[in-house]
Amino acid sequence: MLIIKNARVIDPASGFDEKAHILADAGKVVSILPACENSIERMDEESLIQEKEAQVIDAEGLIAAPGLIDVHVHFRDPGQTEKEDIMTGAAAAAAGGYTTVICMANTVPPIDTPERLTANLEKGSQTGIHVLQASTITKGMAGEELADLAALKEAGAACFTDDGKPLMNTELVLAAMRKAKELGMALSFHEEDPRMITQQGINEGVAAMMLGLGSAPARSEAIMVQRDARFAQAAGARIDIQHVSSGLSVNIIRNAKAEGVDIWAEATPHHFSLTEEAIAKFGPNARMNPPLRSEIDRQAIIQGLKDGTIAMIATDHAPHTKEEKERPFQDAPSGIIGLETALALGITNLVEPEHLTMPELLAKMTCNPAACFRLDAGCEEAPEKAAGHLIEGGPADIVLFDPEEKWTVGETFVSKACNSPFVGAELTGKVKYTICSGKVVYQDA
Repeated sequence: MLIIKNARVIDPASGFDEKAHILADAGKVVSILPACENSIERMDEESLIQEKEAQVIDAEGLIAAPGLIDVHVHFRDPGQTEKEDIMTGAAAAAAGGYTTVICMANTVPPIDTPERLTANLEKGSQTGIHVLQASTITKGMAGEELADLAALKEAGAACFTDDGKPLMNTELVLAAMRKAKELGMALSFHEEDPRMITQQGINEGVAAMMLGLGSAPARSEAIMVQRDARFAQAAGARIDIQHVSSGLSVNIIRNAKAEGVDIWAEATPHHFSLTEEAIAKFGPNARMNPPLRSEIDRQAIIQGLKDGTIAMIATDHAPHTKEEKERPFQDAPSGIIGLETALALGITNLVEPEHLTMPELLAKMTCNPAACFRLDAGCEEAPEKAAGHLIEGGPADIVLFDPEEKWTVGETFVSKACNSPFVGAELTGKVKYTICSGKVVYQDA
C-alpha cells in the first residue's frame, strides 16, 4: 500500500487540479482525498491500513500527475544493444517520469512477426514499467508488402509504423490505412521524402551553408504529411505524424483536423527547444531526422502545441554510442536521447514562458497519447484500464515532480547513451518519484 500526502494532484483528462492525498493499493488508486484536516485524519496509517504496512510519501511542494506516456522511443533491442536495451531504456524512462512507452519497430531484425513482437513484450514485462511494442507496417521494413497486421495486432502490437523509413509506395500506404481502419489501430508515420534530401539531419538553411553540406528541406516533410492526410481522409484511418519539425507541416495538420481528418501529431522537446543554430555548438549531437529548423519553424510548433494542432509530446529517444556521435557530422547517425530531460524541457520552454499551462503540458504527455493509441480504452466502463488518467479505480501509475527545482543536465544518464545537446543546460522541473502499478520504480537520489 502507498500513501501520497499533500501533493498538488493534476489529472488533465478530467480537469482535476487540487491539493490532495492519494491512497493506492494492489496497483490501483483507491482514493483521492482533499488535503483538509478531516481527510488527513482519514489518511492516518493505523485507521486506514490496520495491520498492513504502507509506504508514505510526503509530497508537499510536488505535483502528482498520471505517469507520463511516450509513444515514440527506440530501445535498440534486438540488434543494437550496445546503444540501449529494453532494461536500460525502461530505467531511463522511469527516471524521466514515464510509466508507459511504445518502442519503435526498426530493430535488427525489425519487429515484423508475432514471434519477435512477443519476445520484446516479454522482455518489457520484466522492467517495472509498461513497455509496449509497435510492429512494422511492411515486411522487413522494405516498403513493398504489408506485414500480417491482423496477426500482429492479435500478438499485442500497440500501433503500426515503419519509423525511420518513409513509405513511398502510395498504393501500399492506402492499403495499410484501410487495413488499420478495419482493425481499429493507429498508423504512425515518419514523413520525409528521400528524393528531396541531399544530406539527412540538417535543415536547408544557415547551418547547411556554413558546413557546405546538402540538406533535408522542410518541403520534404510537408509533401508527405499532405499526402498522408488526404489518404487518411479517404480511408477513414487514424494516423500519427511523428516528430513534426516545420511550420509547413503544422499548417497542413491544422487544416486537415479542421476538415475532420483523424490526424494526430507529435512534437519533440528538441524541436520546440532548439533551432538549426544548435549544430554549430553541438555538432552531431544536434543531428536528427527530421532536422532542427529555423526559429520560425520552432515558433510554429509552439503555436501548434498551444492551439491543439499538435496533441502529443514524444521524445523520439534515439540512443547512439559516443564513438558514433564523434564522427564528422555527415557520417554520424541521426538522433538524440530524450526520456530523462523531456518533462523539464517542457516546463522550461513551454510552461515558464506561458505558452502552455502545467495541465496543458501534462495532457500532451499523458491522456492525449493514451487517447490517440487507445491505451485508455474502456476507461469509463473499466477505470483500471485508464492509462494516462489519475482517477479512483485507475492504475496507480504516477509521477511526482518538483515544478520549480532547477538542475543542470549532467554528462551521465541512466540510459546507456549520452548523446544529448542539453548536457550542461540548466532546466526547471525535477522528477522525484515514478510509481508504476503502485510500486516506486524511480526515486531521485
